[in-house]
Amino acid sequence: MWEVTKQTVRAGIRGTAVLALALVVGQSAAAQNLFAPVARVNDEAITGYEVQQRQRFMQLIGAPGADTENVIDSLINDRLRGQILDQAGLQVSPDGIQSGMAEFASRADLSTEEFLEVLGQAQISEETFRDFIVISAAWRDLIRARYNGRVNITDEEVERALGSSRGNNGLRVLLSEIIIPAPPQNADQVNALAERIAQSSSEAEFSSYASQYSATASRGRGGKMPWTPLENLPASLRPILLALAPGEVTAPLPIPNAVALFQLRGIEETGKPSVEYSEIDYAAYYIPGGRSEAALSRAAQLRGQVDQCDDLYGVAKGQPANVLDRGTKAPGEIPQDVAIELAKLDPGEVSTTLTRADGQTLVFLMLCNRTTAANAEVNRDAVISSIRQRKLEGYATQLLEQARAEARITRQ
Repeated sequence: MWEVTKQTVRAGIRGTAVLALALVVGQSAAAQNLFAPVARVNDEAITGYEVQQRQRFMQLIGAPGADTENVIDSLINDRLRGQILDQAGLQVSPDGIQSGMAEFASRADLSTEEFLEVLGQAQISEETFRDFIVISAAWRDLIRARYNGRVNITDEEVERALGSSRGNNGLRVLLSEIIIPAPPQNADQVNALAERIAQSSSEAEFSSYASQYSATASRGRGGKMPWTPLENLPASLRPILLALAPGEVTAPLPIPNAVALFQLRGIEETGKPSVEYSEIDYAAYYIPGGRSEAALSRAAQLRGQVDQCDDLYGVAKGQPANVLDRGTKAPGEIPQDVAIELAKLDPGEVSTTLTRADGQTLVFLMLCNRTTAANAEVNRDAVISSIRQRKLEGYATQLLEQARAEARITRQ
């Protein structure tokens, strides 16, 4: 979401004029002065100018949630974080600010000065960029400094996270896949195409469709996937696949910003116990530009730079925290489109099939670990780290919610 490329920046500049017009038209006569408050947080005002600036900045870097209400809510949260940071006496040093700005700019292969020049072309002030960097960096530092010592992780918590194995004979399936991007403006057209594909009567016909339309890495193989353990796939998908005869195709399956179809080519027992995963650790790093050439090129470059999920923390350093989602979830809690992609991966492998923000953001998805009783000791350190991170995120959420509850917040 917050990673920038030169192409995304240029597209963002073209869109800022539309945003500015929408902002002015959408305001009441009393609020048309951009420097009039649109909200107050305790004694601090949020002006229409700040909203406009944040909207332009979010569009420039390809971030979702650039509508007025979401931007105001985001600025309210930033005000609350800033007030907490002021009370704690925590500040980012001038060198730290410059370093953060330089690293953010480098994501678009630009120097700080070059990036500031681009911001100027988009009518975005340096202060908007600086504030964006400072709040995110200082907030992370505060949470770690204040709460890291309070995070206690018991052996019982670790054991629960590590999960267990089950002794049923396992099944594996041989599938072909097609995942077609379906941004809202193309949804009807894509759905009609998917219905046509669902009528495929042979593997050759399905593979031909996959080569033409699928956004997955398997399109070069006609959509053919290797043998996949059934338990790796989302629980909601398993009965659909088991109801197919070899050669049959699923009905179109809607997933965020896309439609998925699967053809069953084979199914067999493995002769080994099936494995039940209690939790799956994965990371999603967001790149603006959707499936554009620039975004896919950035993803390919990134794939050559990272070997494991922890490497993505270095990539995301100096950027807002929500550029990177890293978490350990029970399989049933993982969105279906993400679960489908994770089923194809081994730890350290990457998928770039998915998008978010109506197709405008590319998801760089990496599998970190699948946890079972059999590999519990191997993954113990990773699970402990994941539990610690979740607890720190919980403290951060509680701190912000408490501040919001105690604050005097008004919207004009």
